[in-house]
Amino acid sequence: PAGTCPRKKRRFHMPDRPIRILLVDDHPMFLKGLAATLDPEPDMEVVGSAATGTEAVRWFRETKPDVTLMDITLGPDMNGIDATRAIRREFPDARIVMLTAHKEEEHIYRALQAGAVTYLLKETLGDCLVGTIRQVHAGGGPIPPDVGRKLADRVARQPLTSRELEVLRLVAGGLRNKEIAARLNISEQTAMSHIKSIFVKLQVNDRTKAVTVALQRGMIEVDF
Repeated sequence: PAGTCPRKKRRFHMPDRPIRILLVDDHPMFLKGLAATLDPEPDMEVVGSAATGTEAVRWFRETKPDVTLMDITLGPDMNGIDATRAIRREFPDARIVMLTAHKEEEHIYRALQAGAVTYLLKETLGDCLVGTIRQVHAGGGPIPPDVGRKLADRVARQPLTSRELEVLRLVAGGLRNKEIAARLNISEQTAMSHIKSIFVKLQVNDRTKAVTVALQRGMIEVDF
């Protein structure tokens, strides 16, 4: 979409050594495509690739990349947000770019909160990936306008508490108030209070809409 990423290629100064890049994605063909895009760049070098969060952390320790491109959806052990948090905990200066198909504002918020320096959507890459890598390597953290708008919307809303998210996941699982209360060891009245609070915060008036909005925003995930 127009306005999501600058199309103009900017001049850059060749660094003393190539920018060392780690690629993390669970789709082999996408990894190959990324490598094919970056390899021709004279100032860039792909130093490794990983398909799971655990591999990403291990590869980061071994290669110490300058910039990491990280997807959110990875293997079953650890998603990209968790891997980003683990890497930043061990290497506070790590420069991680979240590169994903997830558009939901909650994913954007959680990724940046975990320590990603910026968030790019795979569908809007165009000519901006290479330029973004150079900016991130130089210390920048450019946020595409469409991502910035979603982030601003998320920050402006009153967030659900961890307990409300628990209740909402159970609602999404089809549990009734009495069953939710029993599962969480709370009174049925307390369960009803949490649901009412969820309705107010999500600006909905029934359980189905609450679940729909939460799924659209990436607040919860449901296995169908």
